[in-house]
Amino acid sequence: MATPVLECKNVSISYYTRAGEVPAVYDFNLTINQGEAVGIVGESGCGKSTVALAIMQYMGKNGAVTAGEIRFLGRDMRTMSQEELRQIRGSQISMVYQEPMASLNPSMLIRDQLIEVPRYHESISTEAATKRAIELLEAVRLPDPMRIMNSYPHQLSGGQQQRVVIAMALLSKPKLLLLDEPTTALDVTVEAGVVELIKDISKRFGTSMIYISHNLGLILETCDRICVMYSGQAVELGSVKQVFDEMRHPYTRGLFSSIPLPGTDRYAHPLVPIRGQLPLPRDRPTGCTFGPRCDFFVAGRCDKPIPMLDVKGDPGHEARCVRYDEIDWVKHRPKGVEMTPLEPGPPVLQVHDMKKYYEIRDTSIGAILSRKPPRYVKANEKLDFEAREAETVAVVGESGCGKTTFAKVLMGLESSTSGEVLVNGVEVGKLPVRSRKPGLISSLQIVFQNPFETLNPSHSVGAQIGRVLKKFGVARTRQEIEQKTYELLDLVKLPREFAFRKPRQLSGGQKQRIGIARAFGGNASVVVADEPVSALDVSVQAAVTGLLTDIQRKKRTTMVFISHDLSVVRYLADRIVVMYLGRIMEQGTTDQVFAPPYHPYTEALLSAVPIADTSVKKKHIVLKGELPSPVNPPPGCPFQTRCPRKIGAICETELPTVKELAPGHKIMCHLPDDVLRAMEPVIEFGKKPEGANA
Repeated sequence: MATPVLECKNVSISYYTRAGEVPAVYDFNLTINQGEAVGIVGESGCGKSTVALAIMQYMGKNGAVTAGEIRFLGRDMRTMSQEELRQIRGSQISMVYQEPMASLNPSMLIRDQLIEVPRYHESISTEAATKRAIELLEAVRLPDPMRIMNSYPHQLSGGQQQRVVIAMALLSKPKLLLLDEPTTALDVTVEAGVVELIKDISKRFGTSMIYISHNLGLILETCDRICVMYSGQAVELGSVKQVFDEMRHPYTRGLFSSIPLPGTDRYAHPLVPIRGQLPLPRDRPTGCTFGPRCDFFVAGRCDKPIPMLDVKGDPGHEARCVRYDEIDWVKHRPKGVEMTPLEPGPPVLQVHDMKKYYEIRDTSIGAILSRKPPRYVKANEKLDFEAREAETVAVVGESGCGKTTFAKVLMGLESSTSGEVLVNGVEVGKLPVRSRKPGLISSLQIVFQNPFETLNPSHSVGAQIGRVLKKFGVARTRQEIEQKTYELLDLVKLPREFAFRKPRQLSGGQKQRIGIARAFGGNASVVVADEPVSALDVSVQAAVTGLLTDIQRKKRTTMVFISHDLSVVRYLADRIVVMYLGRIMEQGTTDQVFAPPYHPYTEALLSAVPIADTSVKKKHIVLKGELPSPVNPPPGCPFQTRCPRKIGAICETELPTVKELAPGHKIMCHLPDDVLRAMEPVIEFGKKPEGANA
């Protein structure tokens, strides 16, 4: 047999702090052969990125591989000198990080950053390095490579930056490529392009890959095998089909039960988050580390050290569970508490023909003398929709489509240019937040994507919630504030003692719950949730979405849910508004938007959603080109420059009218009604294997 590209044998990794040794990963085993792609999944803190950094030998001053071997092409990397490691990194092993700007120098042209890789590792000429860099930029499907070469990183979009970093990682044709959450911050359409690119690279260059992600749908689309990690250990290993269809570890089942697959209903089949918390490295229980959170724990058997066991009758499939062959995986399907759907009340939020333009003035002497008229960024163009009491309306679309601009106008951080934004009949579009009365401010609250940026690190959680209660007159005396704070902590299912903790003492999911408690503390009638779960683990995501549903039921709050994750949107939203370049392309109930007829843009968005289900078949639509600039939008239909269903000159010259294909289902498109109605579903369901997740 050929020598594996990578072998991790009984690897243990620790970090050394003032408090002593912190064992981050232990007893880790993984083999990767040439051209093979292996996905590593698990919750934050389970050791995924630590493994990748150990392979790169980037452990820093306080990190070290304390046991085992990491063999690259048969050689133990721990025996290599620093000079040998420098020669291997970037040439034979490359890494793509989650944030592309971590790998790009903002003060250097892309050209200089790309050509230095082959020049350093292969000592080739500048001309040869430049030629290869252009070829790689074409290979990662970047338009106009010469323009990219002569650009600085800040002049590129996030998707373009990530593709440049992937091209940089491939310049010396490495044997092993490590990808650490490379698409988390990208739009689903850009993500689909990057995923397609990664699959193409694997076939074209024969590159072996480790793909680290918490998105199981992406792993299904990109990898051959999967390694599930929990608390520093591998707990299940096998081919993608083995693990997805015949999972044999309770933790793997817990992860799948936390994912909003197509058809999941938040009322009839609510997601079931994994109970409890990931243990800290020093607090790991003896025996099975998942024991305290497992429904199948048996004292005397599960509290002893457990090795990886071969699953009987399934070669290549391993699980770290002594009871894997005793559990009835078909019968045991975690089920949440069913609820009756909420009946929406009267309209609370009404948006009529709202526009938001930003003026751009050329202050050069020539422009002033020639009295050149100002240009405008058309961030929002004729928005028209409503949200009712106790209803969740999702606003979806790519970055730059105007979702967050609308949220800023609603919250009073920006003023609308024209049109109306009514909240309970009060016009707020032209009313800045400083001019709003406390009652209006308290009725409109927001939950941000990054909770840590909205929490004061020097104040306790209780003080920050209490300040909201006092400002909005919900509670006045110290006793009232304290009691209401405890009630809000109960509402978001956090212990009352968290009132005395600082934000740094909380996990990401716990901080997000504090943000939710604060938003609902002022008895808000409308809550804007701006990507509130995109950065969270799937288990925490399931808990937070369940929490939002629960609070909405109790308080009958209207929620505007801004997201690019259509899986979460389908699960959580009652109605959906699809935006593109400042305009509404389609709107309707969730069932209407997720079934034909579609606007071509909605169709492309749906096809880009990675789904963690081997039985699902999807149409393959990858949008070409970049989102046009809102300063200079294209004439005619805004989507015509990227539309795969473009029908001719009418799309380029005339703005489509909005047509209602069913009550409440509106589409802005030139396609004839009969063509729209004849569209085939993007997502088709097959039959699930018996042991697969329901």
